[in-house]
Amino acid sequence: MPSVRSIALGIWVGTGSRNETPAQAGVSHFLEHLLFKGTKRFSSIEIDQIFDGMGAEINAGTGKETTSVYSRFLDQHLERALDVMSDMVLHPAYIDIDAERQVVIEEIAMYEDEPSEKVHDVLGRAIFGEHPLGRPIIGTAEVIGNVPMPQIAEYHDGRYVGSNLVLAAAGNIDHDELVALVERHAPARAGSAAGPQPAEGVLAPRACFHQKTTEQYHLCLGGPGIPRADERRFALRVLDTILGGSTSSRLFQEVREKRGLAYSVYSYSSQFIDTGHVGVYVGTRPDNVGKAMGVIGDELRRIVEEPVAADELERAKENVKGRTALSLESTLTRMNRLGGSLLMGVPLLSLDEMVAAIDAVSADDVQSLARELFAPERMAAAGVGADESAFLRAIETVNPQLAAAA
Repeated sequence: MPSVRSIALGIWVGTGSRNETPAQAGVSHFLEHLLFKGTKRFSSIEIDQIFDGMGAEINAGTGKETTSVYSRFLDQHLERALDVMSDMVLHPAYIDIDAERQVVIEEIAMYEDEPSEKVHDVLGRAIFGEHPLGRPIIGTAEVIGNVPMPQIAEYHDGRYVGSNLVLAAAGNIDHDELVALVERHAPARAGSAAGPQPAEGVLAPRACFHQKTTEQYHLCLGGPGIPRADERRFALRVLDTILGGSTSSRLFQEVREKRGLAYSVYSYSSQFIDTGHVGVYVGTRPDNVGKAMGVIGDELRRIVEEPVAADELERAKENVKGRTALSLESTLTRMNRLGGSLLMGVPLLSLDEMVAAIDAVSADDVQSLARELFAPERMAAAGVGADESAFLRAIETVNPQLAAAA
């Protein structure tokens, strides 16, 4: 991207909460924190000072299947940034580990106080049960408070290896120069990481509730989705935009704009190596729970049973194309797309190829996928709120069998 003066650089690791046993719940995320605590060459404060001195941003993220450490800086700082980042990722010294335990435990507590976030993990359990995909990425305070440092180091050394690492960059950068710098500052680590536990079979949908005193009820409906590389991923983006992924979407208009039943209502999807999941979220006051879920159930049935009108389909496709093109003007977005796609084996398509794939989505494609993914009778349900009986009465309007079995 020669028109910019910045570079976004990321080191991607093929490990996340899906790779953990129950006794390791949260270790991937905890390890991500520990990468910033220093190495033999750089202390924690020195790392902060180096990137502050560049006017740079450095951060990290842990997902179900990946961990990444990334930074965005002026192009003149590439070699220095790569040197420090590669040392952090490949050679952590596990300094101040007990202090960082408390930081992560505080993060878990903060997360537990956010019911609009907590409900998505409750939905993961409702969809995937005891499979690692059903567990929260952040882990548990019990594991984080007690996991020994040697076990963390063993987890790192078994997964942060060459066959499981991708380095991605976007911006004002030359590929050959980057390769030469990697060979000098981040030589490959030998080893082969174990793959994740397969997500075999589809569990019967379940209802899971987390009782907590809140001003609103936070509710989700969802079910298994499609894998990352599934050719229908473009149809799913169009479907999501129509259902609840934009301000002109059906859920936003029917639940919020027309009836005022919620401030926040939306649909979403996530894709993994061999599966995925779809979801619908609404947060609403106790007296509106039944009404809101009734409207959502009606909209799910409508998108399953009725073909999408031509103008609505065209508007959604243009929305997806526009958001895709605009996002690729960001160096950070381009880097994330490169790193995640290469690590997960997803084909790297050009913008023109993605636009063509979106244009090719038909009304039949959308309805066929809606029937597979959003049929109300296949929906699992999750709730966070004060009274489980109110939650069960609400989901009965969408999936009566689910409520009866809970």
